Amino acid sequence: MPTLFPDDTKNIIEALLFVSNEPLSAKMLADIIGRSQEDIVLLLKDIKADCEREMRGFCLIEIAGGYSFVTRPEYASYVEKLVKPRLNTLTQAALETLTIIAYKQPITRSEIDEIRGVKSDSAVSTILERLLIYEVGRKDGSGRPILYGTTPAFLKYFGLKNIKELPTFNAHNITKDA
Repeated sequence: MPTLFPDDTKNIIEALLFVSNEPLSAKMLADIIGRSQEDIVLLLKDIKADCEREMRGFCLIEIAGGYSFVTRPEYASYVEKLVKPRLNTLTQAALETLTIIAYKQPITRSEIDEIRGVKSDSAVSTILERLLIYEVGRKDGSGRPILYGTTPAFLKYFGLKNIKELPTFNAHNITKDA
């Protein structure tokens, strides 16, 4: 199937996605290239279809509010041999804290501590350093404590398009008694 556009816009999109460390939104691509967002979305679908049809070693996915090239999961063992990624796992405390923030955001550190039943200073620091959460503002009231929320890096880390893709969770299950 020939491309829908006779110029090299599709190649430009591929080049931008290739060099970007972060997912690029259709709007950002449209702004950079000077085409409509609708054109960009059509071209992204075309690129995705090309990757699938030709069974390339990479594919185009929609993630964290944008698009990104990723290697095919079936080649992960080969890629790992080359890249030898450092273990990037989160501790149980960091995962618990991140879960609370994801489902209850915006939330303060003292509210996190109350839910977990223990201090969360170290866990919050860890996930802040990993850029999985950020300070979204300050809560009104005494001391004006910092409010935390998740970042696009959080979405990327967990392979989510947006926060609405989080599994359904009964917030009442997140208690210090659970």
